[in-house]
Amino acid sequence: MAAADAAGATVRDVPESAAPARPPSAFWRKVRYYALNVYAALVLLYLFLPISVIILFSFNDPAGKFNLTWHQFSTAAWRHPFGVPSLEDAVILSLKIAFLSTIFATALGTLIALALARYNFRGRSATNFAIFTPMATPEIVMGSALLTLFIALQNPDLGFWTILIAHIMFNISFVVVTVKARVYGLDQRLEEAAMDLYANSLTTFRKITLPLIAPGIGAAAALAFALSIDDFIVTQFNRGAEVTFPLFIYGASRNGVPVQVNVIGSLIFLIAVGGMLLNLLIQNHRAKRDAEASAGAVRQAQAREAGSHPFPASGGSS
Repeated sequence: MAAADAAGATVRDVPESAAPARPPSAFWRKVRYYALNVYAALVLLYLFLPISVIILFSFNDPAGKFNLTWHQFSTAAWRHPFGVPSLEDAVILSLKIAFLSTIFATALGTLIALALARYNFRGRSATNFAIFTPMATPEIVMGSALLTLFIALQNPDLGFWTILIAHIMFNISFVVVTVKARVYGLDQRLEEAAMDLYANSLTTFRKITLPLIAPGIGAAAALAFALSIDDFIVTQFNRGAEVTFPLFIYGASRNGVPVQVNVIGSLIFLIAVGGMLLNLLIQNHRAKRDAEASAGAVRQAQAREAGSHPFPASGGSS
């Protein structure tokens, strides 16, 4: 009897807050759903509105030197994108530095990421810290430090090579962080299975590891290219007499930025978006192909299993 009273008291002492919460009504579910969509739309509008203005004003024919107010529609700048003196040289120089720094930084950064993610060695923590430091350092500090280094090495001939070395240096950190995240998500059992099938280390890396981390390498390369082609502060310190595309815009802004600058910016943006869409289509095609291959393998296994047991097992003997 006392036990029953204690149990009853325990039930009565349970606070009302412990009761299961009532699910939100259909009205509030709709409000949350549409509020999230509206918020996402506003964020995208905030991000793409400046880019839309750049593309729109690339078709403008300004009345004066400054392309700030809409005057009339014109495609002259698109028909002559390098109609401004020195613009073509600046764009070509930026593309050369961006391509070369991306190649070197991606190759070095990928190897460093594999070493940091797969192996334990003395100084690993210090190396991780050293890799992260350029990402956390202000660009003005990095640019001035590199300039001091080049002067200390008695290399006063600042120009193409000093810009390239500077871009490779700060790009490596971003490549390492991006690729290392991909390597950490890699299932090592796939590599172990390949080695169990008598594949050596080089073959395993070439046919298993490299294809699996390829999306991470591609993302790191795209990030490095974008960071290099629009860098201004580090380049300004180490450029010497060279003029890249961002430096050309800075110099032209004093007298009026030509419409061709909007055209070049629009082309860079459209090519980048096109590359991302192409990559998305390729990934979707590969995923569909892999799904079809898996489904075909399952069907073949089921067919072989059905062929090995053509008759159901009998419960008794005749």
